[in-house]
Amino acid sequence: MAFTEAFPIITVADLPAALAFYRDAMGFQQVYRFPPEGEPVFVTLKLGTSELGIGAEATAGFELCVYADDCDEAAATLREAGAELVEEPTDQPWGERSARLVDPAGHKILLLSRL
Repeated sequence: MAFTEAFPIITVADLPAALAFYRDAMGFQQVYRFPPEGEPVFVTLKLGTSELGIGAEATAGFELCVYADDCDEAAATLREAGAELVEEPTDQPWGERSARLVDPAGHKILLLSRL
């Protein structure tokens, strides 16, 4: 099992306003949105080689998105290393398997693997 990539995700109450700010004012390019039609609830933006995820939530926040080649095995590894598993690995409708954890310092981690 290997961890393969990571990027930050911020959550905002007004996703269209945040998207306009990061895209229009800062020059990020939108590379992904979910769902593909209608109002998005999540977008991925790219600036150079960096990526930023923005999700729609009632309150602002931050979590680190980490990809692994096996979500279940990675969740077990992180739990053994002291993370708290707060959402069991589950297949998602966008084609990934996800789990949510909190690291020993209290930071949120969204763990993903591609199906």
